[in-house]
Parts: sequence; structure tokens; C-alpha cells
Amino acid sequence: MGPDVDSSVKLRGPSGLWADGAQENGPLSQSEIEDIIAAYGTSAALALAYGFDGIENHAAHGYFIDQFFWPQTNRRDDKYGGDWSGRTRLGAEVIAECRRMTSPDFPISVRVSQWKMGDMKAKLVTSPDELAQFLAPLSGAGADMFHCSTLKFWEPEFEGSDLNLAGWARKLTGKPAISVGSVNGNITGEPRAVLDNAADAAAMIGRGEFDLIAVGRALIANPAWADITRRGAHGELAHFDNDDCNARLY
Repeated sequence: MGPDVDSSVKLRGPSGLWADGAQENGPLSQSEIEDIIAAYGTSAALALAYGFDGIENHAAHGYFIDQFFWPQTNRRDDKYGGDWSGRTRLGAEVIAECRRMTSPDFPISVRVSQWKMGDMKAKLVTSPDELAQFLAPLSGAGADMFHCSTLKFWEPEFEGSDLNLAGWARKLTGKPAISVGSVNGNITGEPRAVLDNAADAAAMIGRGEFDLIAVGRALIANPAWADITRRGAHGELAHFDNDDCNARLY
């Protein structure tokens, strides 16, 4: 939290629960959910009005929309809980509202993940069939692209296939997919590691496994990351320092 955030403010969510089951607050009401969905749509409309080329809804890493996906944090017994259809309803309605408030050709990407900020080994889905059930409502609601966040982009998602999470999302939905995770940067748990693996990502794109690659920490630490990587000068890459990043932010 930043220095100006009131620590007494209680977080809200689908059931007011942390991932470990601890109670933080009561569940959101239907009217509160409707207000939040409308706010997403308003933000999308403003992005379009101010000249953005598209938007991305963050539905990963244990943030708000992602909390509805997880049975650990979503124990609702109304239309927003229960099976995959219920737990993905909030995300699908956010996408649909963003589409309604923009235009048919305004790109809407959705970021999803297995891992969470508090649990990097978490698995929302354990098979391609479950992933299909998860992504289908979001795709049907109007998502144009799926940004699939993983810790290491080169790792296969399910046994018996070399496809990573983005590769499976592309295969199952027919929509473009973005992959991400330790591209010329830090591997979680190995904070000093910098990898020379941009060529691997390019090869996977060339094979049609996914369409784009995203870069996070490495780009924060290296504003000239694209030029350095293009030249193959990986020795020039600075290491991402989480403590330094937080110090500069707050």
C-alpha cells in the first residue's frame, strides 16, 4: 500500500474472503456489482474518447475479477457463484459492458493467469477441458485477445503438449494470444537471473503458438530493452530490483 492509503479501509470482493478463507468483509451486493460493471464500461468509453487503440481488462493474479473465478474467494450462491458459468459471469459482463460502451472494432484484451500474487503455484484449471470452460464465456462476451500471464513462458501448461497457457488459449478460442513470463528478465525465485531467450519467444511465435510476447519487469528496469535485445547485447541489461521499484513508486 502507498503512504496515503487508509489501512482501516476493508477490501471488498465476491465473498469478502482472502484466498486462505479468512474473512475480510461481507460479500458485494448485486447493486454494488452492477455499479462496478458500469464503471468498467465508463472507463473503456473514456479510453476510446481519449484516443487509446484498445484496452485490457486485468482478470489475473488474484485481483478483483480473478477473485470471482476462484472457488476459494467466491462462495456466492447467486448467479455470480457456483460452477464455471457463474464464476465467469462477472468477467463476461465486464467485457460485454466495455464492448457496449465502445465500438464493435475496439480491441479488448483480457489478462488471465493460473498463479496469484500470494500463491505462485496456484492452478485455476488443471486440463484443457477446464480451460475451455473458463475461457468460452469471456470469449463469447467480446474478448478479442487473451493475455496469458505465466512465470516462465517456455514451460508447457499441461502434460502431453508443448503448448504454454497462451498457446492453449489461442487453440481453444481461435483468438490471438499474448504470452509473458521471464522474457530476458528475472525468474521468480532467482532474482539475479537475466536470460537470453527472446529468440525462443520469437520461434514460438513463428510456429503459431501465440501471437505476441509481453515484457514487464525487464522493461521497467531497462527502458531501452527493445533496442538492447535487438542488438543481442544482453550483458547491458540491468537487473530488476523490486525494493528499488517500490521505493521509486512510493
